[in-house]
Amino acid sequence: MPETEGLVFDIQGYSVHDGPGCRSLIFMSGCPLRCRWCANPESWEKKYALLFRETKCIRAKRSCVRCQKACPREAISYDGSKVLIERRHCRTCESFECVAACLNEALVLSGKVMSVDDLMRVIDRDRQYWRGDGGVTFTGGEPFFQKEFLKETLKRCREAYIHTAMETTSFVDTKVFLDTIQYVDWLFVDLKHMDNAKHLEKTGVKNELILQNIKTIAESDWPGTIMVRTPIIEGFNDDDENIRATAEFLAALDLTEINILPFHRLGDSKWKQLGMEYPYRYSEATSPEKMDHIAQIFRQYKVNCYLGSITPF
Repeated sequence: MPETEGLVFDIQGYSVHDGPGCRSLIFMSGCPLRCRWCANPESWEKKYALLFRETKCIRAKRSCVRCQKACPREAISYDGSKVLIERRHCRTCESFECVAACLNEALVLSGKVMSVDDLMRVIDRDRQYWRGDGGVTFTGGEPFFQKEFLKETLKRCREAYIHTAMETTSFVDTKVFLDTIQYVDWLFVDLKHMDNAKHLEKTGVKNELILQNIKTIAESDWPGTIMVRTPIIEGFNDDDENIRATAEFLAALDLTEINILPFHRLGDSKWKQLGMEYPYRYSEATSPEKMDHIAQIFRQYKVNCYLGSITPF
């Protein structure tokens, strides 16, 4: 794929939780992390992801076999009315004849190749709905996974006087990080755990680079706004020790705001559609009492804590 093209798996309008004003969200494919609670696992690879939406399948009612006949790798079979997919074949497939054969959109592809011009046309279409303080937010996946495509699109947005925000893990080379955020007005940085080993266990990567990039941007002369975000995951990062360590880290850098997000199971259905079992499928949403307790700890360190969708914009 040329660097002036990217793989986008979703575009959503009318967001009011991911930056100032009303915004368009650009979801970009590819991510170096493998968070066990991820709500968008279809974004992990920079390639098409095959989703099977069982509720839309008409196999049980009409004994449809169109997808099976269309698959050149014989990856699809049936156990009565149940559709079975050998996912190992799908990972290297480039044609996805089964998707074209499915008449009811039970099989769909996540991902669309777009040029910078293509994406800018969508952004320009949406800007009439933002009002004066809105803009576009790049998320994913990890936007930096497609760093050249991301940077060129951000530059185009800057030239068009479009407010830009980005949600990032900041797990990216520091030079690339600093070179790109000069075109970003508002930065959401995920900070999942302060302990290196625990971070590696649940996300697949260590946290040194993430912490270093947060420190570097906080100490730089970058004029934008930085907002740290932390998903609260029971038994992983919700203990007082980790929360205090996070608060101390932010306070030492004069970072005075954090957005904590309660756990939810919205990712369960997508894991199932990808043929994977969601590790947190039986976990409960974070209680309001727990969220308030965590917020109080941050406030003890003079860090303003915003809960869930309650944000300062």
